Amino acid sequence: MSLPQKKYYRQRAHSNPIADHCFEYPASPDDYDWSTLYPIIKTNTLNKNNFVEFLDVGCGYGGLLVTLSPMFKESLILGLEIRVKVSDYVNDRIQALRKQNENEYQNIAVLRTNAMKYLPNFFRKGQLKKMFFLYPDPHFKKAKHKWRIINKWLLSEYAYVLAEQGIVYTITDVKDLHEWMVSHFEEHPLFERISDDELESDIIVEKLFESTEEGQKVTRNNGEKFLAVFRRVCDKINQKVT
Repeated sequence: MSLPQKKYYRQRAHSNPIADHCFEYPASPDDYDWSTLYPIIKTNTLNKNNFVEFLDVGCGYGGLLVTLSPMFKESLILGLEIRVKVSDYVNDRIQALRKQNENEYQNIAVLRTNAMKYLPNFFRKGQLKKMFFLYPDPHFKKAKHKWRIINKWLLSEYAYVLAEQGIVYTITDVKDLHEWMVSHFEEHPLFERISDDELESDIIVEKLFESTEEGQKVTRNNGEKFLAVFRRVCDKINQKVT
């Protein structure tokens, strides 16, 4: 089975996340059958609870998923993508990789949904260990800033689904968007920025620059890339108890 070709799955780069789309979603995380995305769950060889632990929000054509799969074989990794054709491409890519590489790429999958609306329907409190926001849509016009995937309301949802000490990775080639994301994370009481010194030992960081199609495009155009990584801090109530 050959890998799919992107030229047959091209779609507009931008999608209105506020508009109504046709999505199926569970009433609660317990209602979703993850074995439909990860057949390996049936063998129970991954993490004890078979919960998704890494989440790439707006995964595009799946470059990060494919990169992380062999690095974290015991973790379920999921990409979310709102665009129909792009999510179809990622799914077809994963299926082809599984057929070409026996017992490999079993821990990655893609789900078409709207992360701005349905995260709590799919993920439990404190479930995720890592979240990724790589080259998100900048929505340049001020009137569309409410469409940005990072805002003060959504950060509270991300804090809900992230485990304490969980990590959020952000990267963009748009300086204004980088500053927007940094300011919103730094203003939120449940996140703290991770220093550059600490990031030097993080094996994921170097993969964020070139693993995605968008990142490779920025490199070809000699553009800048702005990285910021944040930690989900402990809830204050838990800090008082300890």
